Amino acid sequence: MSQDPQAKPPKADIIVRRIFAAPVELVWQAWTDPNFVVRWWGPSRYTAPSAQVDLREGGRFVFAMQAPPEDGGMVHYTSGSYQKIVPHQELEFTMSLSDAEGNPVDPTSVGMPADFPAVIRTRIEFKALRPDVTEITITEYDWDVGIQAVFSYAGMHQSLDKLSDGIR
Repeated sequence: MSQDPQAKPPKADIIVRRIFAAPVELVWQAWTDPNFVVRWWGPSRYTAPSAQVDLREGGRFVFAMQAPPEDGGMVHYTSGSYQKIVPHQELEFTMSLSDAEGNPVDPTSVGMPADFPAVIRTRIEFKALRPDVTEITITEYDWDVGIQAVFSYAGMHQSLDKLSDGIR
């Protein structure tokens, strides 16, 4: 049985759950305060030289992440728009690769493969399990099933490891 070359690849959501030994207010702050975002955004070995947050529905964010010198030191930007904000409970937003001003760019123009999504719909749920323990569930919707989704999943875990280290 041969595959139809015109068939679209299957889609899947990336879902990550993580428990932090920190109050929900602090975990929320880690996602919404630019001074905190720069301490953990990006996979291991990457730094986050800047973050801008306009935390209101319709507001935008722009986060920078910089590769380590041995990987070229390039700065990459991610921007998005907040669709839903329920303090200490839920964030919904879009994410796109962007320029430094937050204007979305075609992922292929910055070296990403053609199956990298132009827009990633994202939802984060925050749940206080105890006063000092918080669970978050991150859902990134509609990824093509493939290696880019695997890389995103791994990068998200690396970023969350940095976040966990930063709130201890």
